Amino acid sequence: MLATTHLALINVFTGDIQGGLGPFLGTWLAQTGGWSPARVGFVTTLVGVGALLLSGPAGAVVDRIGRPRLLIAAACAAILAGTLLILPAKSFPAVFAAQMVAAAGGVLLLPAITELTLGIVGKDRFPKQQGRNQAYNHLGILIAAGLISFGTAYFGAAVAFWVLGAMAVLAIIATLTTPGHCYNGRRAVGWKEDDPDDRPERATTRSVLSNRKLMVLAVALALFNLGNGGMLTLLGQKLVAAGSDATAWTARYVMVAQLVMIPVALFAGSLADKRGRRKLLLVALAVLPVRAALSAFIDDPVWLISAEILDGVASGIVGVAVPVVVADLTWGSGRTQTALGTVNAVQGIGGALSAWYGGLAQSVLGWNGSFLALGAPALIALALVIWLDATSEPGRRTQRRERLAASLKPA
Repeated sequence: MLATTHLALINVFTGDIQGGLGPFLGTWLAQTGGWSPARVGFVTTLVGVGALLLSGPAGAVVDRIGRPRLLIAAACAAILAGTLLILPAKSFPAVFAAQMVAAAGGVLLLPAITELTLGIVGKDRFPKQQGRNQAYNHLGILIAAGLISFGTAYFGAAVAFWVLGAMAVLAIIATLTTPGHCYNGRRAVGWKEDDPDDRPERATTRSVLSNRKLMVLAVALALFNLGNGGMLTLLGQKLVAAGSDATAWTARYVMVAQLVMIPVALFAGSLADKRGRRKLLLVALAVLPVRAALSAFIDDPVWLISAEILDGVASGIVGVAVPVVVADLTWGSGRTQTALGTVNAVQGIGGALSAWYGGLAQSVLGWNGSFLALGAPALIALALVIWLDATSEPGRRTQRRERLAASLKPA
């Protein structure tokens, strides 16, 4: 079996498990432990903050150890252990500890899979392979959602544990059976493959994280997630207020978005080299304000599907473009995964604040104004990427400097 086939299987099986129980945690705790929404929300928030703090260090661990297959297997095992520990957990400390174990595994997965992919296919083939990775990832989420949806009627809420556990075990098997000779650690970080005696010194973490382009990218993504993260939640609340079946429609919207992300991820991977990373990011950022406007001014749940199609477009592009751009900006430094983990942490801050920001905007501006407020940060992010260099390709300021330097050269 080809190593790229193993990559496909790994991404299918890890697609749904990265967040542990995710949205099913609240349902399980409410049904079996009688937890209130406030208590569930508090533990979820604490775990989310903990995951953000672990993202950068997780990337640094991947860079330092250089054994992504082992780390992927360990991450999946941690997610599985943390999830199973929820079954007997009743107290707040026990639930928090179990979920932090799962969260630690979740934040380790993305940089470890990125490292494995780079070490197998190399930098030149990475954009297209990252598109395939993301497509298979979304396919895995769809498969898991379908299994849980149909299985709940027969096995109850516990089916989520069985599905997640099975996918975690299959992910471990797919990882450990990946041919070891296909991975090259020097290829993964951009060092010369034909000279094993050449050991370039890794760049310092400070020098990598102080890269201006990387900082602009992280801030732009944080703004994107500030608008994107809570939009579907707010839309569900809008449907409740309108008297629609919000739960059923939200589930449909999630499935529509995931279905759209599959072809979008494939196309984004192919277009990253042909059209450029910068253009892909601009499209993703420009789509969010349009989605916000549709969510604000459309009340029919059927027509609101158009907004969630745009969600699939934007999120599908971001999932492919971000690791590719981070690899571009840090190639050869030996700190690519450290940078990716840190960027994920910064953009995660925007996602963590999104639901609060959207709810606050709704209380002040009403439904229409709240969705427009969620779309506004993406416009700021769009301006950042347009006017500042956030990718390896030259932005407007760099192009102006180059033109000015050329004009000053003596004839």
